[in-house]
Amino acid sequence: MSRTLRALVYGDVDLNIIDGSAVWAQSTVQALAGAGCETRLVLKAPVRTGRLIDPLSGLPGVTVVRPHEDGLLSGPGDRPLSPVQAAQALVRLDEETPCDLLVLRGRRLVTHVVADGHFDGRIWAYLTDIPQSPAEMTEEAGEELERIARAARRLLCQTEELRCFLEAWVPEACGRCVLSPPAVPEPGFPVPEGDRPHDPFRLVYTGKFAPRWNTLPMTRLPSLLAERGIRAELHTVGDKIHEDRSRPEFRPAMARALDGGAPGVEHHGGQPREEAMRIAAGCDLGLGWRDPVLDASLELSTKVLEFGALGLPVVLNRTPVHEALLGADYPLYVPGRAGLDDAVDTVALAVREPGARRLAADRCRRAAARYTLGQATQRWRTQLEQAFPQAPAAVTARPRPLRVGVAGHDLKFLTRLLDHFRALPGLDVRVDAWPALARHDPAESRELAAWADVVIVEWCGPAAVWYSRHKRPGSRLVIRLHRFELDAPWPHDVDIDAVDTVVCVSPYYARRTREVTGWPREKVTVVPNWVDTDQLDRTKAPGARFRLGMIGIAPSRKRLDLGLDVLEALRARDRRWHLRVKSKPPWEYWWIWNKPDERAHYDSVLRRMQTSPLLEGAVVFDGFGADVASWLRRVGHVLSTSDDESFHLAPAEGMASCAVPSLLPWPGADEIYDARWIHRHPEAMAEAIAGLGEEDWLSAGRLARTQARENFSLERVARDWTELLVAR
Repeated sequence: MSRTLRALVYGDVDLNIIDGSAVWAQSTVQALAGAGCETRLVLKAPVRTGRLIDPLSGLPGVTVVRPHEDGLLSGPGDRPLSPVQAAQALVRLDEETPCDLLVLRGRRLVTHVVADGHFDGRIWAYLTDIPQSPAEMTEEAGEELERIARAARRLLCQTEELRCFLEAWVPEACGRCVLSPPAVPEPGFPVPEGDRPHDPFRLVYTGKFAPRWNTLPMTRLPSLLAERGIRAELHTVGDKIHEDRSRPEFRPAMARALDGGAPGVEHHGGQPREEAMRIAAGCDLGLGWRDPVLDASLELSTKVLEFGALGLPVVLNRTPVHEALLGADYPLYVPGRAGLDDAVDTVALAVREPGARRLAADRCRRAAARYTLGQATQRWRTQLEQAFPQAPAAVTARPRPLRVGVAGHDLKFLTRLLDHFRALPGLDVRVDAWPALARHDPAESRELAAWADVVIVEWCGPAAVWYSRHKRPGSRLVIRLHRFELDAPWPHDVDIDAVDTVVCVSPYYARRTREVTGWPREKVTVVPNWVDTDQLDRTKAPGARFRLGMIGIAPSRKRLDLGLDVLEALRARDRRWHLRVKSKPPWEYWWIWNKPDERAHYDSVLRRMQTSPLLEGAVVFDGFGADVASWLRRVGHVLSTSDDESFHLAPAEGMASCAVPSLLPWPGADEIYDARWIHRHPEAMAEAIAGLGEEDWLSAGRLARTQARENFSLERVARDWTELLVAR
């Protein structure tokens, strides 16, 4: 980053009480400071203890804002801020010293902040308290999350599972979601080495005490283990006991158990994070066992990672998130329905089988190593560099901002480039969005043409013709031509003398453009389509290796029938192979479905899927949508079987996801993609795919990902486009 960014951080959490959400606030400030931000942490509640706040006071660039003590509130100052009060305080702080990013935690809070639009485009919202299953995603909740997504610069998701769920249900979230898992600090003390359990065997729990966290049943573990001849004690750390209206007896019962009412329980009360970790390090087994109602949660427990950083094995429920973290064969999952007896069985196993305990400790240790505070700092640094890119010297040296106009009827291929341009210091960006291919507001277009230093026209259609005839002297005009325009009259109607650059997405179509139009060679250049390689780079789901993928099957020249040829050849060898298709159905495109030959093609393809024994149940159609990144997690090979393409984004996106691309030799494919991915015919394609064993497939996917990053990454393409803007 060329300048120091200013961050405001506020969580709807009380930092006097140590739990996962309070620890998040501390870790986020530490990571932002480490990434070079001037960071103001705004507190929700009056300070009663400095356990979490004091470690931040010595960090360079960090300021702790205490609204109660600093006079930011009117009225009584002894109660925690409501979301409304917090939103007002944040606006006031921003008006005094504007922030570049506002990092928030808490759905109700974010909803209030979004309501007045003051921070639109600057919000980085950390979302956990949202619906995490289809049954919970009501229409009202979906609309609320859509509003948040539209206003946010980034949505911070704790796990991949949560990110994919959010993208599937909130299309506006796609492209904005980034991973922001819990961060665990390195222990500031020597961690005991080896596996020498204490006698009595020491169990440990740290965090909040709540019914669904099974903290009351946990206090019975020492007594129940004693009945099995196992001497054990439970060490607990924390001072937050939940009030549960549905279980009013819980709070007093929990307090009694911690205050000597449960044999074998030693309660250490609330402690600074470092001291809590020190106490845990002196124990033998961590407890992360919860009520099964939480098994569907898409969140990751901070305490599991903290225990892992200390070399402690952890007893916990078998859930998809835990299996992704520790493996399906992790030995200390609580079996059955995860009741109290099941938990006792698992703890007894850990005590009596050192091998299982050591394997679990190793898994937890290796998992925690991926979630250090240092790695969180690097994640923030990378995300901030992407969100706040540096402008080239040719822009920053200008006496006023470079005025960039963007015009066209369909800007879907420019979305992230537009975000990049808007984020560049020294650029002023306006858009003339034509409502249809040949329909626009001439007055609005004239205003843009007169204002802009550079105009980019997407598609060489009527907009390109209009702007070539209304170009302001001294301005630059850049037109991007895709493919279909070459078969239309518009390129011949463009005043090429007024055009500075025509951008094509592949060398083949650059040559075709020059051949068809006769335009000068020096005016036609190649910039590939962009691929958001960071968003697409996600861990593959189990079974992905045996799934083919096709994105977009209309019109018929996309050749779904050839994709079926590949699938049939593979399933003749192994019935594990399937094909997933992400596309609108052809009948949703009226200009396609009105053509008899197109209807005949799809009628034949659909009948084939119904009648072929090899295809029965092997083709899955997924809904069209922006959630391509999460969809590609389930795909191991992306097919491109088209008769003709200008670029074909699908294999490039697949490559970025570590899927192996497989292409037929459509004209120009070998000038965009490595020849190793191109096959002469469907049979050769199937042969190459079937020949990849597990390790070969993984290796090929990694190579494909590297090639996608080098050739098509958003960063590289944005840099090329920025150079076009300032070219002389």
